Amino acid sequence: MRRSVSSSADFLVIGSGVAGLRAAIELSREGRVVMLTKGHPLQSASIFAQGGVAVALSEEDDVSIHLTDTVNAGHGLCRLEAVRALVEEGPDRIQELIRWGAKFDKVGGKFAFAREAAHTRSRILRARGDATGNEMVRVLMAHAGRQKRIHRMTFHFTVDLVVEDGRCCGAVVMNENSGEQFILPAKAVVLSTGGAGQIYARTTNPPNATGDGIAMAFRAGAQLQDVEFVQFHPTALYVPSSPPFLLSEAMRGEGGQLRNHKGEAFMERYHPLGALAPRDIVARAIWAEMAATRSRHVYLDVTHLGSDFVKRRFPTIYATCLRHDIDITEEWIPVSPSAHYMMGGVWTDLNGATTLPGLFAAGEVACSGVHGANRLASNSLLEGLVFGMRAGAAAIAWAARQTVPDLAKQVAALRHGERHRLDDAEKLRNSLRRTMWGQVGIVRSRESLVRAVAQLSRWGRMVSESFATRADLEVKNMVQVAHCVAEAALWRENSVGAHFRSDFPDSKRPGWKRHSQISLQEPSIGWERQEHRRPVVVRRSRKSQSRGRQRQDLA
Repeated sequence: MRRSVSSSADFLVIGSGVAGLRAAIELSREGRVVMLTKGHPLQSASIFAQGGVAVALSEEDDVSIHLTDTVNAGHGLCRLEAVRALVEEGPDRIQELIRWGAKFDKVGGKFAFAREAAHTRSRILRARGDATGNEMVRVLMAHAGRQKRIHRMTFHFTVDLVVEDGRCCGAVVMNENSGEQFILPAKAVVLSTGGAGQIYARTTNPPNATGDGIAMAFRAGAQLQDVEFVQFHPTALYVPSSPPFLLSEAMRGEGGQLRNHKGEAFMERYHPLGALAPRDIVARAIWAEMAATRSRHVYLDVTHLGSDFVKRRFPTIYATCLRHDIDITEEWIPVSPSAHYMMGGVWTDLNGATTLPGLFAAGEVACSGVHGANRLASNSLLEGLVFGMRAGAAAIAWAARQTVPDLAKQVAALRHGERHRLDDAEKLRNSLRRTMWGQVGIVRSRESLVRAVAQLSRWGRMVSESFATRADLEVKNMVQVAHCVAEAALWRENSVGAHFRSDFPDSKRPGWKRHSQISLQEPSIGWERQEHRRPVVVRRSRKSQSRGRQRQDLA
């Protein structure tokens, strides 16, 4: 197998969803950009985003109201400055997208704003009914394709980040077709690899959402934050032996009702907003109803909305359910919660800079502080646009002072390093997903988390080698991210937002506003053999430093 060093780029973008595309467009103003995509570019989670994009553009809305709704949904753990940047810059980013050709749905010549859970105003823009993410990615890909400085490399898996003299200056990349591994140097790197939903047995995420960016950044020494906060979407289609399919929250925003097996609309017993309560509350309410009735699902009922309206408003959902022999205009839809979104991730400042100089992050892989303990519905696509641009601008400013270092030692280490095969990677992957779903899922306890941490530690030792295939490398990343999630969940001895501890149900215990921060005590070069080390949960004070950079007090 040939391994080499590739020609350098000014900027390297890893991932090609909304955040990565917007970052690449910004970066192309100042230099050559290489975009690395695992698999096919149309497999990103952004494309599958149905509900829409939240933005304060309607006559009844205001950025201050959007800010308040976001902070309230985040249960007091949002970073206020990040939320302010999101809601204030969001309208400009959406208008920019419209100028580039985005076509959002209209009624009577005006944008058709919808409402979703925990929003006090109708502010959700949608495209083709329930294909908003697809439309946004289409426009961004077309605009990026017109930028001559952007070079795309599809079916290229990023194995690890390259760190030299304390800064990130490239990546180890594998050609998925040939198996060749090489080093791609760059002045700055932007991570936009999405989330890690595949660490759970039930997830709305596509199969490639294996936490690669989070794991790579963690191994390179960047700090993670708030990874215990995993949002479980309340309503994913439940069909035995079939992957969960997301049923947009907009269905409840349009009047859909949740019913248990007795046919009762139960949400009013759990929250005054009923079916439009925040996602974490709805997910746990469904979980409680399932437990009480000993069933594997509840039902979402939209039959009363009218056949023509449902088909027009939710064409993708209607067609998908029909393929499973469920006519949602006539039948209740079996639904149950599924892992959906990572609120935590690689810590960044307001401009996407991580604690590792030269490394920037945006989108679901990052913890920008926007979401706190629970993401407000449809804020994620807007976050990708706003912070993708911010990360790009910050990477430009950083790169202006940098040169690409000599990476001869890293090239030699890559050339002579051994590659291994993981015994039965698929079995380990499935076991991991079942463990996370059962022990680190919607309801957690010290007992379940201790068991999970112990098992993940054992698996961590199994994946401490360097591997040669994408499947093995993905399992390695999944184990490491899952271990971080379990450790952070064990550390947080209170319940807030998406994190619920049955043994600590009170959200107001002392120190509840502190943020989990996880890092390796001794970062290692990713492509050299490394002994498995347990993630360490650390807390930093207002005056603490991280790699020479002043950190904000996020508490």
